Amino acid sequence: MEYVILAVAIAVVAIGAITGFVVSGRRRRTLPPSSRVPIGTPAAEPRVGEDAETPRDTPTRTIDQVDLPTGTAAPEAAPEAPPLPEAPAGPEAPVSAEGAVTAPPLEVPEPTAGRLVRLRTRLSRSQNSLGKGLLSLLSREHLDEDTWEEIEDTLLTADVGVAPTQELVERLRTRVKILGTRTPEELRGLLREELVALIGTDADRSLHSSRHSAAEAGRPSVVLVVGVNGVGKTTTTGKLARVLVADGRKVVLGAADTFRAAAADQLQTWGERVGARTVRGPEGGDPASVAFDAVREGAAEGADTVLVDTAGRLHTKTGLMDELGKVKRVVEKHGPVDEVLLVLDATTGQNGLVQARVFAEVVDITGIVLTKLDGTAKGGIVIAVQRELGVPVKLIGLGEGADDLAPFEPGAFVDALIGD
Repeated sequence: MEYVILAVAIAVVAIGAITGFVVSGRRRRTLPPSSRVPIGTPAAEPRVGEDAETPRDTPTRTIDQVDLPTGTAAPEAAPEAPPLPEAPAGPEAPVSAEGAVTAPPLEVPEPTAGRLVRLRTRLSRSQNSLGKGLLSLLSREHLDEDTWEEIEDTLLTADVGVAPTQELVERLRTRVKILGTRTPEELRGLLREELVALIGTDADRSLHSSRHSAAEAGRPSVVLVVGVNGVGKTTTTGKLARVLVADGRKVVLGAADTFRAAAADQLQTWGERVGARTVRGPEGGDPASVAFDAVREGAAEGADTVLVDTAGRLHTKTGLMDELGKVKRVVEKHGPVDEVLLVLDATTGQNGLVQARVFAEVVDITGIVLTKLDGTAKGGIVIAVQRELGVPVKLIGLGEGADDLAPFEPGAFVDALIGD
């Protein structure tokens, strides 16, 4: 009996297990797959390269196939922004009839006549140290030996030089004794006469810049501009071109300073402002070759003057000074050089005389250009450099303006020193 009951129990358990498996299988086939991500499962990340999923063939629609919602109001148009104020019209480059942009108009330099008179205020520092200083000393009631020593010191401090100072003091002593009483007007006239005589009025201060006659093949005059580094040779050459153009000359510039970076560009800019063409060569090229080509092309173009800007060089460098002599010899294959202008910085005072002496030994200097006389220069360097070289000062620079290079006039210069 017990065995019958155990067999019945086993049969019941087996039937229940079979029934459970059948029911669970049916549920798996009827329930849809869950679209929710199980909690705690990280979101799938996009993959690239070989791990990227195969793209699905999902049907797409264009914007024309998308139905827009109906019955909604169209969005209001945004308010218009207020019009911006028009910018003022600036100067426009001149345009030709064909629409091409033309070159800007050429500048008209100031007349050279009377430039020194117009620029006399630039000599205020020289006026205070030399002109007015001498007048105040000579106006003393008693001119004893101490006063004359002060006059001598004033002249030496103004870079007049030892020999010219002694000469001027002796002449002033004699004139004052003869004059007797001394009114301010008489003293000013006396000092003016002596300073003008000391500077000299007999020297030829004109620039030989006119084209030669047909008997000399009608070649242009040639002007070499020389000097040490930093005295302003290129700027002086550009300003000199303006002086010559103002006097009616046709000018060609030669950029023979092939060593300093942008020297040729600087000179060309000066020339373009007044219509003077610039002949230039490769950077670091032979300066003598550039100077030769400038003179040749100036002759072919019928120019009146060829200005050749040379490289700055220390007077102590023998090789560079020999090269300057070579430039002059090569240019002279076309004909004699008409002017060799030495540019000196007036603020260097007596040191400039040493430079001038060495340059005079290499090239025959015909004229001096003193720059920066509007600065800390004393003015007496004009007298000293002429006495040292026996060469006249022909031009002086009195500022940084384009037309601040003036032909030197002894009378106007002394008037500027003494003042009114």
